[in-house]
Amino acid sequence: MSTPRNHERRNNDLPVPSADTVVSGTPSAPPRSPRPPRATRPTPPPKQHIGRYRRWYSTLHPSLQLIGLQLWMPLFFIVGFCLCYVFAFHAPHPHDVPVALVGSDPTFVAAVQKALPGEFVFHSYDSLAAAKRDVLAGSMAVAYDPSTNEFLKASAHQFQVANLVPATLTAVLTGIGVATPEVTELAALPAWDEYGTVPMYVMLAWCIGGYMVAMFIGIMGGPLRHRTRMTVIVVGGLVISVITNTLAGPVVGAIHGHFLPLVLIAWGWIVAIGLAVNGLSYFVGRFVAAPAMICFVFLSMPSSGGAYPKWFMPEPFAWLNHVVVGSSMVDMIKHQVYGVGPGPARGLVTMACYAAAGLVLMYFGKKWWERRRIRAIVTGRTTMFQDANTANREFLGRERDAELERHGLTSTATGTLQVVPDDGWEDERASGDVFTGGRDGLENEPLNAGR
Repeated sequence: MSTPRNHERRNNDLPVPSADTVVSGTPSAPPRSPRPPRATRPTPPPKQHIGRYRRWYSTLHPSLQLIGLQLWMPLFFIVGFCLCYVFAFHAPHPHDVPVALVGSDPTFVAAVQKALPGEFVFHSYDSLAAAKRDVLAGSMAVAYDPSTNEFLKASAHQFQVANLVPATLTAVLTGIGVATPEVTELAALPAWDEYGTVPMYVMLAWCIGGYMVAMFIGIMGGPLRHRTRMTVIVVGGLVISVITNTLAGPVVGAIHGHFLPLVLIAWGWIVAIGLAVNGLSYFVGRFVAAPAMICFVFLSMPSSGGAYPKWFMPEPFAWLNHVVVGSSMVDMIKHQVYGVGPGPARGLVTMACYAAAGLVLMYFGKKWWERRRIRAIVTGRTTMFQDANTANREFLGRERDAELERHGLTSTATGTLQVVPDDGWEDERASGDVFTGGRDGLENEPLNAGR
């Protein structure tokens, strides 16, 4: 005879009272647990307000939604190029160009100030050697020695200045009856960099590599830890540094020698830029490309002094020459490769400042981003980009199932494929000749693969 199921003990049954628990023949009642307090129903979060435009936009094709939400980038490029590159380079004009004057020549100075007001500023030097030193360092555009009627220039530091300034001042000198002065080259450009543009474009490659590594980390690596992000930046910076210097040097031949020092300089700058952009990404999310390109491309390029010196650039680019990364990077490249320009101290200080700013932004930005993310999850708030991604993912899933069905296959919940029944599984559109196949690119034989 079987035991009834009701006699079986279950995990939530109370223990069977033993004989010791019976008093005066009356079984003791099981102890009552205190009734838990009634839980208060949580207040539901306020429903997200969806505007009329967003409701209309969600009715578009999911792929069209994603394209529309990314069109801000070409618009941003157009505006950035016009306001920065076109505005800065459309009419470069000299202003406050420093000229080293060995000794004194009041007649020449007065003639220049009258003919070209506000364009040149003369600094008196007692020593020709000191004037040469400052021309090579880049603090003086050119030097002029009235006693020998000679200009001294450094084309390796700034090709445009070395050609424009002596020619302009020579016209003033001949106008006051002075013979055409001699022009002495203190630092000539090598044959593989005829116009002195190599440092500018190498700098641009380093900047773009640094900000793009951090930009993709910010867009797709939000939950990653700080050390993981920094590892990617450091390793990626080393790879980009080696690649760019290999291409610019041994492959293209634009730079001869100095491979290891340039790799180290580029690595430091790429890491500094990457840390700064990584810190910004916590605050601006997927729009991190905008501030990154503004800081490290659109403003840095005209203000770097690579194309024209700050004395030829309009404001604010002339002032930004003191703080942008491009200025320090170009100076470090010129000092290392050509031996001109200021020493590496200014560049190292600027590099450290950008890296420190990035670390500070990372410290506070991570906490701010996590609070914002939790708030969005709890309240159920979404963005238009998230909604478009969700709609596109569902649309692609439906398209995938429809495509499999046309080829006699069907997907299951586990992602495996099954063959549909024999009746009516063959794609009716499979037709064409032996060269082109069917209209959908299928062969003319029966589609019996996998049966």
